[in-house]
Amino acid sequence: MLAGILSVARRNNPLMGITGALICRHDLYLQLIEGPADAIDALYARICEDDRHANVELLLSEDMGERLFPNWAMLDDTAPSLFWSAEDVAAGALEAASPADLRAPFIRLSAANPGG
Repeated sequence: MLAGILSVARRNNPLMGITGALICRHDLYLQLIEGPADAIDALYARICEDDRHANVELLLSEDMGERLFPNWAMLDDTAPSLFWSAEDVAAGALEAASPADLRAPFIRLSAANPGG
């Protein structure tokens, strides 16, 4: 299912001027979406309506200025490490995370994929 979602994102996102990255860990998915605000809002609405996604939650919405993933329609992070443990997530780590905490994994991912 994830491969299908990524395939559609990689095909459709460039048409809307959207770039970004998806971090997948067990049953936790963190996604950073970059692009025009109206395109992001439309994409987020489609994600929320898509029955392949459950418990969608917007954790942070802000203008980041320069894109972290300007050449990635949707980068899929396949690294085996966890940014938060399952126990941390269950205990509310994402809800308690600061904007800097939420940006940090994507900044590390961007640095690890500079040619994107």
